[in-house]
Amino acid sequence: MNGDEEYVYDEESGEWVAASELVRLREAASHVDVRDAAGNLLADGDSVVLVKDLVVKGAGRTLKVGTVIKSIRLTGDPQEIDCRHESIRGLVLRAEFVRKR
Repeated sequence: MNGDEEYVYDEESGEWVAASELVRLREAASHVDVRDAAGNLLADGDSVVLVKDLVVKGAGRTLKVGTVIKSIRLTGDPQEIDCRHESIRGLVLRAEFVRKR
């Protein structure tokens, strides 16, 4: 053990590991690949286009095919993305209904 590095006990592995290494391992484990309808990898900040008309529950609106959604945010779920639309607050879409722009 290096005296300069702080070590912590990782209960999952049952070993003492460097704190920086534990942070890296947990970030890698929490990373989820989110793919659009065409199989493209999505990332935070991407713009997407709807590939299907979607009736938005609670908003009384239908988002049409071709609607552009800017600045998406990944939620950690491999199927859902958090979106902003000028007329709908708190919009969450399934990744299978969008295509990366």
